Amino acid sequence: MRFLVPVTAALILAGCSTAPKPAAPVAPAPKPEPMQQRGDLIGLSVDELGERFGQPTFQVREGPGLKLQWTAPGCVLDAFLYPPQDGGGVARVTYVDARRPDGNPTDQAGCIAAIDAAG
Repeated sequence: MRFLVPVTAALILAGCSTAPKPAAPVAPAPKPEPMQQRGDLIGLSVDELGERFGQPTFQVREGPGLKLQWTAPGCVLDAFLYPPQDGGGVARVTYVDARRPDGNPTDQAGCIAAIDAAG
């Protein structure tokens, strides 16, 4: 019984305490600005890319698509080409990605300019 009295008293006192205040809401971190997609490469064919940049440094077929890659000091440019949805016709650029050699993103316009200058 002696044990119940201190436990009961502690429970009663605990019930009288105030509830902890909720933590202040933390503002979400700002989202990074998305890289701008260079529209002037979208829709180009393999031949048109070759005329502009020269021979790609790397190319690989990925399913129905084709990935072409050019490099310049400080940047890597990937162009992804896919045939039209109906399956006929010439494959054209549908997406472009620019990054640094370490894999971090970089400005597409600057990378395209560097590839243009190198070619």
